[in-house]
Amino acid sequence: MPVRTPRLKIVRRLGTPLPGLTRKSADRRPAPPGQHGATGARRRRSAYARALEEKQKLRLNHGVTEAQLRRYLERARGLAGETGTTLRILLERRLDNVVFRLRLARTIPAARQLVSHGHVLVNGARVDRPGFELSAGDLVALAPGAQERLARAATAGGLPVPGYLAVDDVAGAGRMVRLPEPGDLGLRVDAQMIVEFYAR
Repeated sequence: MPVRTPRLKIVRRLGTPLPGLTRKSADRRPAPPGQHGATGARRRRSAYARALEEKQKLRLNHGVTEAQLRRYLERARGLAGETGTTLRILLERRLDNVVFRLRLARTIPAARQLVSHGHVLVNGARVDRPGFELSAGDLVALAPGAQERLARAATAGGLPVPGYLAVDDVAGAGRMVRLPEPGDLGLRVDAQMIVEFYAR
C-alpha cells in the first residue's frame, strides 16, 4: 500500500519516529505540519484521537491497509495471550518486516518492493508475497542477482537486529531462530489503545 502523503510530514504529525516508514528524522522541524504547528502546543486531544493516533502509527509503520490491520486483529483475538501484543507479533512475522529488520532493505516499503519483485528467498524458494508469515527456523535470503542491493542497505543503520533473528551480513541472509516476543518489538505504541479503538 503506497503512502501518498510525504513521509516526513506523517512523522511530524504523529510526533514519533516511524523507522519502518522512513529513515528521515523530524529533529530539524519537530513541530506538527501546518501554519499553526510551530506557534504553540498541541491542542488537548480526546481519548479517541489518542487511540486513532496509536493505530495510525502501527498501520503506517508496517505499511498495511486498514482492512489488513482489522484482519490481523481478528486473528490476534483468537490466539492465546494479550490481544494487542499478539497483534504486534503477527505484524512482526511478516516477510517484508523481517527483510527490513535483517537490514536487507532501508525501510519496510523498500523491503516490500524487494519481495514483490521476487528478490527474496524463504528456505530456498522464491516468495513474492510481502505478507507471507514466517515461522521459527525459516531462512530468509536475497536471490542471486540481488546481492548488490545488500551493500547499499547494509550501511543504512536503523533499528538493531532483534534477538529472534540471526543475521549473516556477508551472505545477505538471516534466520528466524524463534518467534518474536514482546521485548523484540521495535516501534513504541500503546497496543491496548489500538484494541480499544476497534472495540468501539
